[in-house]
Amino acid sequence: MSSRMMTLSPLDFQEVMERAYRIGELLTGSEEMKRYLESRRRMEQDPEAEAKIASFNRMKEVYEEVQRFGKYHPDYNKVTREIRQKKREMEQVASVAAFKKAEDELDELLYRVSRTIADAVSKSIKVPSNNPLYEMMGGCGSGGCGTGSSCGCSAK
Repeated sequence: MSSRMMTLSPLDFQEVMERAYRIGELLTGSEEMKRYLESRRRMEQDPEAEAKIASFNRMKEVYEEVQRFGKYHPDYNKVTREIRQKKREMEQVASVAAFKKAEDELDELLYRVSRTIADAVSKSIKVPSNNPLYEMMGGCGSGGCGTGSSCGCSAK
C-alpha cells in the first residue's frame, strides 16, 4: 500500500453513495430479481414444496444433533443418507427447482456487479461468491493467477 491514502471529500462520498443506491435500484428492477421474487412466491404457495421443505428442516435438526458427535454417533450414516435423500426430494419439486435456478441467476448478477466494482478499484480485491468454481479459480476472486506472485493468491 502506498504511504499516501486517498480520501474522499464529502462531495465525492455523497456521489459514490448516490451511485451505489442507483445500482441497487437497477438491481431491484432487473429481470433476475423479478424472476427470483416470482419464483419465491410460487414456491411459498406450493403445498408440495411446503411439505418437502418442512420435512427437510425436521431432518436437518436431527442431522445437526448427530453432527455434534460426527462419525462416532451410532446413527451417523443413516441420518447422513436420509438428509441427502430429503434434500433431493425437496429439490425435485418444480417450484423449488425454479426458485433455486432464479436464486443462482440473481447471485450471479450480484457477483458480477460486485466483481466489476472491485476490479475498478484493484484486481486483487476478493469478492465473495456462492459459486465454488470462482473460489477454485484462484485466491483473487476474479480467476486469480494461482502463482502467489504480486497479487498474493496461491495455488491450492
